[in-house]
Amino acid sequence: MSVNNMNPPVVVGIDGSVDADEALRWAAVDAVHHNAPLHIVYATGAAADFGQVIDFSHADYAEHLTACAATLAAARRFATAAAQPVGDLDTDTFLVEAPPIPALRDRSKDARLLVVGTRGMGAFRRGLRGSVSTAMARHAQCPVAVVPEPEHYSPQRVRGPVVVGVDGSACSARAVDIAFDEASRRNAPVRAVLTWSESNQYIPRTAMQTEAEAVLSEALAGYTDTYPDVTVQRVVTEDRPAKRLLEEGELAQLLVVGSHGRGGFAGMTLGSVSQAVLHAADCPLIIARPES
Repeated sequence: MSVNNMNPPVVVGIDGSVDADEALRWAAVDAVHHNAPLHIVYATGAAADFGQVIDFSHADYAEHLTACAATLAAARRFATAAAQPVGDLDTDTFLVEAPPIPALRDRSKDARLLVVGTRGMGAFRRGLRGSVSTAMARHAQCPVAVVPEPEHYSPQRVRGPVVVGVDGSACSARAVDIAFDEASRRNAPVRAVLTWSESNQYIPRTAMQTEAEAVLSEALAGYTDTYPDVTVQRVVTEDRPAKRLLEEGELAQLLVVGSHGRGGFAGMTLGSVSQAVLHAADCPLIIARPES
């Protein structure tokens, strides 16, 4: 497969950790699926939440940059090998002397997808404790894929569906669009999940179920024509949305949600459902960001 360099890149942040390797592997395959270049970014600056700043001599920092460059070179070889069973990969690497969060946020402006691991060692092999993935889910200017730690996710779970959370909101509509695109390229079904609750409502459950089914049908309208190769499975049920999405995600190869749903507003960065799923999902997760 030849790579179209006019396509926006898939950007992946690495730090030399095992978790970053899994994010890199996933990003490389996804880039080939979308005929897009892969940009591998190593941000060398210490993250803002590391606490006390560590002073390094000029020689120490030069040695650190050399080690980072070697890590990037190894990452490029790793990504090329990981993507090879799917197709050819066009890869570029970037050593950025800035903290990871602003560096990746800046790169997200021109990316089709930003990919990060759930945790990492961070600059100078210090633990990020998920701060980068959380920050990107809140503030990136493109969809964000968060790939879990290898011990929590089996990459062999490749035949599962692409699960998408639906609630009728604009952000949910972007999630549905991403889910169908990913499912078509992966030869996977889409499992669309919409939940409802009787809390503070005074209509019969049967009426709420009917209304929820109508919302889901409207959200999926037209996709069967656009993606005739994608089988659609519909789940409409009384449940808590995050709980049900996490349950559905147990057998999924990918979970897609909007960054915020009904009741959200322009300044809102991450809704309660997407935040809960972000911290608990055991499969790769894409969070659809609102249009800039």
